[in-house]
Amino acid sequence: MDEPLGVVSPSQRRWAVIATSMAAVLSMIDQTIVSTALPTIAHDVNASAAASIWVINGYQLGLTIGIVPLAAAGDILGYWRVFRSGLIIFILASIGCALSHSLDVLTAARFVQGLAGAALTVTASPINRLVYPPAMLGRATGFAAMAVAIGAAAGPIVSGVLLSFGPWQWLFALNIPIGIGVYVLAVKAIPQVPGRKQTFDVVSALMSVAMFGLAVFGFDAFGHGGATPLAIGEVVAAAFVGWLFIRRQLATPLPMFAVDLFAQLRFTLAVFSCYASFVSQTIAYIALPFAFQTVMSHTPLQVGALLLPWLLATAAMAPIAGRLADRYNSSRLATIGLGVFGVGLLTATLMGADPAPLDIAWRMLLCGIGYGLYQSPNNRSIQNSVARERSGAPQAIQSIARVAGQTTGAVLVAVVFAFDERTTALGNGISSTAVVTTMAIATACAFFAALASLWRGIETGSISFAKTQGT
Repeated sequence: MDEPLGVVSPSQRRWAVIATSMAAVLSMIDQTIVSTALPTIAHDVNASAAASIWVINGYQLGLTIGIVPLAAAGDILGYWRVFRSGLIIFILASIGCALSHSLDVLTAARFVQGLAGAALTVTASPINRLVYPPAMLGRATGFAAMAVAIGAAAGPIVSGVLLSFGPWQWLFALNIPIGIGVYVLAVKAIPQVPGRKQTFDVVSALMSVAMFGLAVFGFDAFGHGGATPLAIGEVVAAAFVGWLFIRRQLATPLPMFAVDLFAQLRFTLAVFSCYASFVSQTIAYIALPFAFQTVMSHTPLQVGALLLPWLLATAAMAPIAGRLADRYNSSRLATIGLGVFGVGLLTATLMGADPAPLDIAWRMLLCGIGYGLYQSPNNRSIQNSVARERSGAPQAIQSIARVAGQTTGAVLVAVVFAFDERTTALGNGISSTAVVTTMAIATACAFFAALASLWRGIETGSISFAKTQGT
């Protein structure tokens, strides 16, 4: 079991976690903050609505292809170096976004922002693991989960406020002073622990970029244009490169993508649970706004208010769950959390076409409590699966599981909605049947994730609700 770093005082530990949490908030906000501004951006840069989607896709592409290589770089160079470099690049890319006057320049700057966001994402949790002793790792994962939830909730809200007073460039200019503040804090608080001595595998890095890049383009094409020859070709090419990539990793003693960890069934089950939970969450995040706005005729502002209890409950519950995970069995906590989450989704699926706001609120609150209770214990289990000097490996897999889950969820919703539009002839509207179908899929995925967590507890022989070291 790893020992805590003796040079890290409780005060330095707190400031280090504040720095990583603020960076996580910045990264999460920038994934969602431009959604409400896309019509304005498209008009200002003289781009079509379809083309303007690349303001979002550019960030997502950079984030996805950067996860595996940058996690490996953190293991080798030291997490503090990659984290600080990511902050600097994020600030510079934000300046580029704020000064952009064309879609091409803005998309390129957003791509660089995504790469920087990947650097922050894959190093934040390993840094937290460095400054916290093993017995307190759950607290660190709890704060990280809270930061992600706050970032997801704050994006649309911050966007709406800033666009009410200024141009869309302010959405990116806001990152500059905050990023500088986080960098100063990081220099002060994050320990400069050296990485492990190992050569960076350039070939594996390039294969990883090609595999995930082709997958992003392919699944995006499926979501917007259906099963076109180009979309199918990109997905097939991604699968072929992925096969070569995995073969290379299996032949490497310390692989860039830690396929060796999947020999542990409990790790595999925790990753599958992570993936299935994000499929479920993403489906609900997309389907519920359609239900509230299209079926129930709420305004966009009301939609945001109706979803807020979910996000706030997740943010409030995550640090509590992290502390519980330091004392009690993680698989049992994760199973209970996913069970509550699944019940919340089920009640939302069955709430009818005209529920009162209070009836919606308690269902969203139940979903948020369940997801917040689940996330920290499961993340703790994934991160605690290897020695501390290799912390980037499980973090990369966890991040890929999250992105893959979000992509799968979005594609499933697109398929159901497209079929609904063809069969119901509602034009731009979505029927209540389509919403119920997607929410039923989300509920099923949540319960599948719960079964995986329960199986993990059975496999480790630790299904009782007893004190534990976070199995």
